[in-house]
Amino acid sequence: MPSTVEQLSPTRVKLTIEIPFTDLKPAIDKAYNQIASQITVPGFRKGKVPAAIINQRVGRGAVLQEAINEAIPQAYAAAVNEHSLTPLAQPEIDITKLEDNDVVELVAEVDVRPEFDVPDFSLVKVSVDNLSDTQPIIEERTDLLRQRFATTTEVERAAADGDLVVLDLDGSRDGEPLPEASAKGISYVLGSGGMLDGLDEAVIGLSAGDTTTFTSTLVGGSLAGQEAEITVGVQKVSSRELPELNDDFAQLVSEFDTVDEMKADLADFALRQARLEQAGQARDKVLEALLEVTPFEVPETLVEGEKAARKNQIENQLRQAGLTIESYLEGNEVETAKTPEEFWANVDASAEKSLKAQILLDKIADDRQIPVEQQDLTALLFRKAQENGSTPEQELSHMQEHNHMGEWMGEIRRGKALGLIVAGSTITDADGKAVELDRLTGDGTLIEVDEAPAEVTESAEAEKPKRKKASTPAPSFDEAAAATKAKKAKAADSE
Repeated sequence: MPSTVEQLSPTRVKLTIEIPFTDLKPAIDKAYNQIASQITVPGFRKGKVPAAIINQRVGRGAVLQEAINEAIPQAYAAAVNEHSLTPLAQPEIDITKLEDNDVVELVAEVDVRPEFDVPDFSLVKVSVDNLSDTQPIIEERTDLLRQRFATTTEVERAAADGDLVVLDLDGSRDGEPLPEASAKGISYVLGSGGMLDGLDEAVIGLSAGDTTTFTSTLVGGSLAGQEAEITVGVQKVSSRELPELNDDFAQLVSEFDTVDEMKADLADFALRQARLEQAGQARDKVLEALLEVTPFEVPETLVEGEKAARKNQIENQLRQAGLTIESYLEGNEVETAKTPEEFWANVDASAEKSLKAQILLDKIADDRQIPVEQQDLTALLFRKAQENGSTPEQELSHMQEHNHMGEWMGEIRRGKALGLIVAGSTITDADGKAVELDRLTGDGTLIEVDEAPAEVTESAEAEKPKRKKASTPAPSFDEAAAATKAKKAKAADSE
């Protein structure tokens, strides 16, 4: 099938494709057979209607149209391969010539990956933060263990900082009840934070049976960011006694015999976690640095489509959470955006950068002929299962049901391409020391970290816990990701 290509722009081409009728004959025969099986003509058995009769009853044009529609995908794919094109979107195809028993001519316009050269990875030099201080992590985990195993005793006195209290909360505004801002039987450790501003100050000094009212800014639901009057009633006050940090405690909550062994393991975990975070930062920075020295255009239609898709996704998530973009920004600290305009501008910039990164990584994967092995797909299924709280079998079923095979294989190849970039780049910390990324796998993903063995059991009588897997830190992302905290769903797949 002869074809020619015309470059309309760096990111768009026009293919002119000829399909001789000799090449179209199998599709024409198939069209006649299909139509013969669908129509009833007196004197002929179904499926045995001659072509001449079909031409009379249905029309030769309908046969040719069905045959051409059958042949177009193969003809288009052959032309794409012939001219070594990488389409980035679906083509717009028109039939420009149809001469019966002679030739069919198609014209296809499509956005394609532009031609560009990828610089040598060794030219990429980035600096990342030094390893974060691990001591706060050790202290936080140790304190968490003691907090979980604290013993409580109900007391008949005023509540004090550190006490466990059971509260009833009733929100209102101008005397009108606010059901969304009300709850009963809430257990809360005074001073632990994470609840309403002003709650600690209001409750400290109250005894069981006492109530008081204070004003606070709501932090969730459709009323997030709005002020309300909160009436808090104290059901119960209990003192808490933290267990001593000794060998007996270590044996109770971990697989270790001594507290020193437990602390050493916590320190090792904290160090590995810090290295993972450093590796994640390095991975993001080398990709960004390579993008900066690799200029190329991205089809505007793709950019606008990605921007619209991201905006729609975020708006749906906010709507499901009962939020507007204004209330979301008021209730969350977004460092790079204080107004809706700034927020959406950041989302748009991130969408374009994401597309450029995908195009760059795909080109590297193609140039290096990066393969996808069975073990790569298996590893991806396990990672997705961990992220989504499902099983690898469920993820496999989801992939097959929604035809994600090609998409996920592309994800694997891009991960491997990123791994090559990182391996070939020069990465130093803030002190100028070389950073060895031994926590980065060949496919560009971060190796999972075992959860600290000191993770507590549900009760003192429970068996010592086995090691669990903790999610690896995600690479840095933009404000668009922040909205996903509203709800995690595969909405696109259900459409």
